[in-house]
Amino acid sequence: MTKDTSNQMWGGRFAAGPDAIMEAINASIGFDQRMAAQDIAGSRAHAAMLAATGIVTDSDAEAMREGLLTVLSEIETGKFEFSTALEDIHMNVEARLKEIIGEPAGRLHTGRSRNDQVATDFKLWVRDQIDAAISGVEALIRALLAQAEAGADWVMPGFTHLQTAQPVTWGHHMMAYVEMFGRDKSRFEDARKRMNESPLGAAALAGTSFPIDRHMTAEALGFDRPAANSLDAVSDRDFALEFLAAASICAMHLSRFAEELVIWSSAQFRFVTLSDRFSTGSSIMPQKKNPDAAELIRAKIGRIFGANTALLMVMKGLPLAYSKDMQEDKEQVFDAADNLMLALAAMEGMVKDMSANRESLEAAAGSGFSTATDLADWLVRALNMPFRDAHHVTGTLVAMAESRGCDLPDLSLEDMTSVHEAITEDVFGVLGVHNSVASRTSYGGTSPVRVLEQVARWKEAL
Repeated sequence: MTKDTSNQMWGGRFAAGPDAIMEAINASIGFDQRMAAQDIAGSRAHAAMLAATGIVTDSDAEAMREGLLTVLSEIETGKFEFSTALEDIHMNVEARLKEIIGEPAGRLHTGRSRNDQVATDFKLWVRDQIDAAISGVEALIRALLAQAEAGADWVMPGFTHLQTAQPVTWGHHMMAYVEMFGRDKSRFEDARKRMNESPLGAAALAGTSFPIDRHMTAEALGFDRPAANSLDAVSDRDFALEFLAAASICAMHLSRFAEELVIWSSAQFRFVTLSDRFSTGSSIMPQKKNPDAAELIRAKIGRIFGANTALLMVMKGLPLAYSKDMQEDKEQVFDAADNLMLALAAMEGMVKDMSANRESLEAAAGSGFSTATDLADWLVRALNMPFRDAHHVTGTLVAMAESRGCDLPDLSLEDMTSVHEAITEDVFGVLGVHNSVASRTSYGGTSPVRVLEQVARWKEAL
């Protein structure tokens, strides 16, 4: 008879059988210890409220609050020993508090449940991450503004379908990302306002019979108000989903910009030079300088998208109020927050350090018949030609230039009048790329004047 190897296949970690498996699947202390500061802040606010309402004595509350500070210090200095047997951060903290202050620690949980406790801790943690994300986005916007102001009149090709379309300015292109990240900032700010209601005191799901003061704890923790429905308060994870949704859109913007930096820094484009701090060399090709930071930003975004989807899947089938499934709400949020902040910091660093190659940008700006639209617009303005007719005349001239291997400004007046006899020498005044961008003075246009107006507006807004 052969030896049973099924237990070995599961691995030594679960050799003790079902008890070890249950402990491993049930415990969350391996990741929710990140919420220690928030857990202790919530407990200290709760203890103060219990004393203020006469539910516990002032001396017991003071012992709890001081003991909790000792626990926090132990955690922050690495002296605290976390136990998987105690399942989560809440029980680990409370058990250690009992060791420090004794019997009064048992009164701390009066008028609350782990359900409202974890909802409060998690919401406080997400709120802190939203604040960090807002700061990170603002720092990136400032780096983009510096690039935009420095290159407000530098011409470069604007693309559609990654084909040369019309000349734009470097400043205008940078300001496009300012607008995108500005929307991200407002989404985080909007999510923060909506989430800023305190679950604490909702207890398990129905509230509590103790005469607690939920407005007091809400104010102490920086919330605008207590959540109005105890069932919703403990089962709601919209705040985490909104954070992930806003993070996903922001991450998408980061990935789009990263893609452009990868393209722009290539030998074929040479639009930008990334600093050595955010590039790496090749192990065998000495000429290579790889935009690894941009590529890693582009890749890490998938983890943020995945976290958003994962939490939606956790929540989609849950009845009210709390289910143990909701223990799976944190790891993906923690991972997404970490990667978002890393991506924002890396992008800010790249933008601050990168150099735009003005000569390469300008050379590329005039290629690909980029001023064809300016020619069509001139035909409409100067000759009162219907735009569809102007489009046809311009297309004919583009085809002529293409067949000769030259650009539109290289055609002679005779060439142009052979297509339409009313064209005059004045047409050459609109065919240069600098003339083109200078003429785009409509609000939001690429004209250097408009770019600098938008830079000033954003500086004031920040």
